[in-house]
Amino acid sequence: MKKLLILSGKGGTGKTTTASAFIKFSGAKAIADCDVDAPNLHIVSDLEGECELSDFYGSDKAQIDWEKCINCGKCYENCRFGAIEKTNHKYSISEYACESCGVCTAVCPVGAVSMFPDISGKLKLYKGKKVFSTAKLKMGRGNSGKLVTAVKAAMTNAAPDTDLAIIDGSPGIGCPVISSISGVDLILVVAEPSLSGLNDLTRILKTAEIFETKTAVCVNKYNISSEKTMEIENFCKENNIEFVGKIPYDKKASQAINEGKCLADFDCPARDALKNIYEKTVNIIHNI
Repeated sequence: MKKLLILSGKGGTGKTTTASAFIKFSGAKAIADCDVDAPNLHIVSDLEGECELSDFYGSDKAQIDWEKCINCGKCYENCRFGAIEKTNHKYSISEYACESCGVCTAVCPVGAVSMFPDISGKLKLYKGKKVFSTAKLKMGRGNSGKLVTAVKAAMTNAAPDTDLAIIDGSPGIGCPVISSISGVDLILVVAEPSLSGLNDLTRILKTAEIFETKTAVCVNKYNISSEKTMEIENFCKENNIEFVGKIPYDKKASQAINEGKCLADFDCPARDALKNIYEKTVNIIHNI
């Protein structure tokens, strides 16, 4: 299985629009949305089959046994995250603020505080003519990297014989992106033609370089700034990075997003540019 990961430096550059179009062009049978903080690929995907739901357990969270608690306040005094609150002469722990450090369990003189498994998110797996794996991280949880790994593993295990898998990643270079990069064959970075877009692009490329993962770059809405687009293209040439194309600003893209549809279903210049970029990208990944 060849794995293509699509990334961007920030939200709103067109990463998911590109991913959904690639899925349509390729007829990919293995798909994953690894943006577990804000998954949205499902909105423009034709999901088939029943959804298999499973709990994802991250770090344990602290809980207080009020029957044992003597209200000494030791846990409250030593919690550096402000996760312990006192109301009506009782101490309680906020599941959103608790960082699972376990200090409260160590300082409690009567063993009233314990660590318990915490459901940090939900994994979703659709298995029909194609496999679609995704997840939603629960608010206030910090296990996004582990959840991304679980999403990718579920996709791979459910469709081991698929030739091409397309993965929609998270924006930026944080834990979910690092977990998304691990084990993929090619990263396509969707950049925007701006100073911040170039800076975001260089950060992703440096991250990918650490993993020794091959990268390719395209620019979305290139005609907003032809000067910055040329700068990005020259940067890629100077650093031996594959530059696979430019997508024009197209009102049909906004229409597709507003209607919850895939841009590949619209007859427009942006769709044609994406098809050309897709063909070049697939040619690269098949030659790796």
